[in-house]
Amino acid sequence: MQLHLNLTIFGGTGDLTFRKLVPALYMMSRTGALPVASRILIIGRRPYTSAQYRLEAEAWVRKFARLKFDAAAWSKFTEQLVYYQMDFTKPEAYPALGEFLAQDQIEEHLCYFAVAPRFFSGITTGLTTIPGMNRAKIILEKPFGENLPQARELNAQLENFVGKGGIYRIDHYLGKEMVRNMQTIRFANQVFKQVWNSGAIAAVEISALEDVGVETRGDYYDASGALKDMVQNHLFQVLTMLAMEEPEKFTAAGIHAAQLQVLRALKKPAVADLVLGQYAGYRQEPKVNPDSTTETYACLKLQLDNSRWQGTPFYIRTGKKTGVRETEVSVFFKRVRHDIEPNVLRIMIQPTEGVDFRFNIKQPGESKAIIPAEMNFCQSCNIEFHRNTPEAYERLLAACMQGDQAWFSQWDQIEASWAFVEELKQVAAAAKIPVYEYAEGSRGPKEAEELLAQDGLKWIE
Repeated sequence: MQLHLNLTIFGGTGDLTFRKLVPALYMMSRTGALPVASRILIIGRRPYTSAQYRLEAEAWVRKFARLKFDAAAWSKFTEQLVYYQMDFTKPEAYPALGEFLAQDQIEEHLCYFAVAPRFFSGITTGLTTIPGMNRAKIILEKPFGENLPQARELNAQLENFVGKGGIYRIDHYLGKEMVRNMQTIRFANQVFKQVWNSGAIAAVEISALEDVGVETRGDYYDASGALKDMVQNHLFQVLTMLAMEEPEKFTAAGIHAAQLQVLRALKKPAVADLVLGQYAGYRQEPKVNPDSTTETYACLKLQLDNSRWQGTPFYIRTGKKTGVRETEVSVFFKRVRHDIEPNVLRIMIQPTEGVDFRFNIKQPGESKAIIPAEMNFCQSCNIEFHRNTPEAYERLLAACMQGDQAWFSQWDQIEASWAFVEELKQVAAAAKIPVYEYAEGSRGPKEAEELLAQDGLKWIE
């Protein structure tokens, strides 16, 4: 059989594949974004037939696909969905996989590592035994490695195998509509472009809260924590989009260079600028160490050592079991007077997508009082926008297939993020920073509120 593309997904029976990848690929098939003559090869250890796998995957697609389930579209898509039983941790299993792939004439290979980072190196070693795989594109989920030395070793291994251009380090936040929109908001509006600096902006808040706990990922999360799981990856990406200089050209290289400058401008962390927390009941979660001190909440104050942002604090927080699911950015402009509320620009990333701008007006009528007013754009409220806006994984899978690296993390960015977070964790350990317990459903430990209160701020709820 002649195939234009063969997408092999390692970890095909995991939550990521069922919740995100298969629904995204199904939607790409519906919208014509999935190349014709493609095959999605699912690798898993469970004894499924392709028919059994499709039946289980259907339930997930019905629940998580962006648009209402279409039986005819699903039936057409499943013609491309094939299950292959294999233990990808065993090197001796890869020759048989190679023989299976050799049965078809495949123009392009794409391999997705939808597994924990501890398996990345072993899968890569296995793929080196399959002819032609050195020309494949490889997509890696975060975190990239388990620590900085391992990340460097893995990067060298991958670059030797498929070259720099064959590695796609995915961060689904970079595929989200409002993260992408940050560049347009900043650079296509004179009203913001000219005041996007420390002269006009008092502070920036970046908040990513989850209502769920660790669920089935206790073993992974307990070895990672909020700093590695969220701050180092997702929230640093948001930070760089907010704070970067305007690239000379909006190319992959131009955007990446501007993002890297932000990461390299981060000042060394201070003990007083970090608050860690753990939700009550975390230690009783499945696969979690009963004596765990892993943080499920992190709040930190960051400063950038450059001319644009000198003196403007960036506050980042993320936490699980906070009673709410929301990711948003709040930009606080400096007050005109102490008795007048500041202008605030809110960029809502998920689940609501949109932009809200708060400014001051005279109270209508005879009063001279000044009151805040709001202008709001709700992207996700518009049915047509929702219908025509790809989900993050749809976007990023399509970009990889097209060879577009612009919205994927590059190694120098990841190395800089790793170095900063590892130093931060070392500082925290040396200072014996406490991990405060917080109640499920709360917004985290009160100490995080106190951190902002020192600058006369509070989190926007």
